[in-house]
Amino acid sequence: MHKTYKLLLAGMFICTGSMAQSSTGSEKKAPNNWYQLDKTETGFNGISLDKAYDFIKSKKLKSKRVTVAVIDSGIDTLHEDLKPILWTNPKEIPGNGKDDDKNGYVDDVHGWNFIGGKDGKNVKEDSYEGARVYHKLKTTWDGKEVNPDSLKTEQKKSYETYLKAKEKVVGEVNEMEVGFIKNMYPGLKSGDSILRKETGKEEYNGNDLQNNNTTDPQAKKTKSFILSICKANNSYEISNKQLLDELEGQLRKAEAATTAPKNYRGDIVKDDESNINDKYYGNNDIMASTPFHGTHCSGIIGAARDNNLGINGIADNVRIIMVRAVPDGDEHDKDIANAIKYAVDNGAKIISMSFGKDFSPEKRWVDEAFKYAEKKGVLLVHAAGNDAKNIDTADNFPNPVFENGSGRAGNVITVGASGDEKNGGLTAAFSNYGKKEVDVFAPGVSIYSTIPGGNTYGNASGTSMACPVVAGIASLLLEYYPTLTAKQLKDIIEKSAVIAKEVVNIPGTTTKTSLSELSRTGAFANAFEAIKMADELSKSQTVVPTKSKVLPKKPVKSK
Repeated sequence: MHKTYKLLLAGMFICTGSMAQSSTGSEKKAPNNWYQLDKTETGFNGISLDKAYDFIKSKKLKSKRVTVAVIDSGIDTLHEDLKPILWTNPKEIPGNGKDDDKNGYVDDVHGWNFIGGKDGKNVKEDSYEGARVYHKLKTTWDGKEVNPDSLKTEQKKSYETYLKAKEKVVGEVNEMEVGFIKNMYPGLKSGDSILRKETGKEEYNGNDLQNNNTTDPQAKKTKSFILSICKANNSYEISNKQLLDELEGQLRKAEAATTAPKNYRGDIVKDDESNINDKYYGNNDIMASTPFHGTHCSGIIGAARDNNLGINGIADNVRIIMVRAVPDGDEHDKDIANAIKYAVDNGAKIISMSFGKDFSPEKRWVDEAFKYAEKKGVLLVHAAGNDAKNIDTADNFPNPVFENGSGRAGNVITVGASGDEKNGGLTAAFSNYGKKEVDVFAPGVSIYSTIPGGNTYGNASGTSMACPVVAGIASLLLEYYPTLTAKQLKDIIEKSAVIAKEVVNIPGTTTKTSLSELSRTGAFANAFEAIKMADELSKSQTVVPTKSKVLPKKPVKSK
């Protein structure tokens, strides 16, 4: 999973990304729910959620339950704020070991895990797609003198892909960074072993360490390092497991420059990965051992509201299907394609997809899944990614542009991450952008949500968080205006977004520009403006034009 959430390690970005972007002292002034607030009333650049609910109340609207799929790393099915909103397959009898609904997936009670084995084992870590592509094509092209002009179309495509993968895998290795990680990793592991014994927890976090008085020298170093990361990320919920997983991922990435990656997925899943029609694989363990990312994203969308626990999700009447298809590493195209189809077939009307990668060798399979979702009226919301790059020109998958040149999917919203002046700026420093390929920006910095542990919560940052914010808004619209189509939802969210009048930073730089140079709409998603537009549409009984990119004549200005 080219994870779309960020972790700042020892003053440097580790670009496979785990949690938050760098923080400042002022960031702590923002309340936990800053991203749901209204800028005019509170000063925070949120989505005006309370105003949206006030509008719903004033109209005396009744909600209709919406099924939302989250394709991710897993979910804590025991979390106090998520248990009430888990989708339950009405045709499946839990735990009887039978495929009661005859859909090919045994005991898929709350969703399905496409990166698990029938023996109960699960894929936790995986290689990066660039490495898989590079080593697959290396035997064909490495060391050969090639005249591209003499190649046939498919050969030329293969050769160009090889060169691109080689540059990504070999050319981007930072020897100094890798050396730093290699030197500190053994000591961190040693200290971690001691701290696990002292805390009595296999997975502990910064909060646990603040009360730890270890006397062991190596444990002290590990404690100090983890706490420094927590402080830099403004979250003491970061755990030893997350941190070590991140470091291990970076070492795997560096190793791929010289060594073909292990067959992490194939050794466990044991399907025919070359055959998209071999789709009845995996298991029903949707929590597995990697539920952080999916738990956090799911809470943003729909954590139970008004239950006096933790947080309030954006949508108040949803059921979440968890489809586990994203490992610690890059996802496989086959799993994503099958995950989308599974979600659609089980009633999801909105799919939240907080993942991405630089290569997509079987993009045609994912394109077909996008087309299937579009045909069934399902909205796909996708995170733009966290490499601070322009995805108008840089590859970022999956995307709505069909590989065969036949056009693009009309049911996809691509979301960049915004912030607030008080927590680092209106655009997140890590966010990808694109005047053509990023549709809208939404809050993605220091987003407080559910995390694994049953009753625990914490911050994370990334376009991974911005994506479920928009999925949550779409869910809210569909709850109260259930006749809206996927294309209408997309159009409403984009046309109602609040246009930024301020200049913003181009992510990763201090260069100023308008948000309209970084996205199609030049605007921030806003639940209140969206619900008003949905209401107007319902009254007029007219179809919102979905092909037009022209914004309303009197756009809402940010204040």
